[in-house]
Amino acid sequence: MPYFPNKHFLSIIIFLSFLISCTSKKNMIYFQGSIGNTDTNKNYNPTLKTDDILSITVIGMDEQTMKPFNLPVSNINQNNGGYSQGTTTPPGYLIDSNGDIDFPVLGKIKLAGLNRTAAIDLIKDQLKPYLIHPTVLIRILNYKITVLGEVKNPGTFNIPNERITLLEAIGIAGDLQITGIRKNVLVIRDVDGKKTETRVDLTSKNLFSSPVYYLQQNDLVYVEPNRAKINSSVVTTANVSLIISVISIFVTIAVLIKR
Repeated sequence: MPYFPNKHFLSIIIFLSFLISCTSKKNMIYFQGSIGNTDTNKNYNPTLKTDDILSITVIGMDEQTMKPFNLPVSNINQNNGGYSQGTTTPPGYLIDSNGDIDFPVLGKIKLAGLNRTAAIDLIKDQLKPYLIHPTVLIRILNYKITVLGEVKNPGTFNIPNERITLLEAIGIAGDLQITGIRKNVLVIRDVDGKKTETRVDLTSKNLFSSPVYYLQQNDLVYVEPNRAKINSSVVTTANVSLIISVISIFVTIAVLIKR
């Protein structure tokens, strides 16, 4: 009579495999613990950087007086207010490799490294010889972030309001896949021409005080795959066939020994 492995033995193997494949609840739930008294990092005023494209509008009582200091209306990008995917190069003032823009009448103005408020104050100061109490509006036209890895909809997203949190970025990317590691999300940021790496644990309420909770333009968010996803990527039809063949050999040997 053919010999088959003990049913209890098979049950134990199946049970252990199930335990190994299951992901702990603690590894899945976001920002665990009470978040009622959690301090939030409010540093979300974007810093202007090289290769930013800026919309700069000078407004005042006399439109004709302001005209030399503004680009033609047709050249100003009109954003529809929603998130869009992909990369665009709208017209505007490009911050060059030296950190400068070339502004009408005023010439070169160094804006890289300044936040929006400081940049507005600088331009207003340089406009004083020409205009009385002008209003200056600045927007970053190519503000974008990239989300890659184990999310449902990876890609590069244009952000119209220049303010987005890490959680919002993950949200517009469709949230994490079940195979994404929530405890070790990587944010890569360009700071003064150098790449910096910050790891964030989405299961911890401490993420709200993280320096990368508010993302900056051109930030890259990467969600690593868990071990199960990595292992599944190397399982091919050939590997499965080999495993089945090896198991068959061991079963045959066991049957022969039992006889």
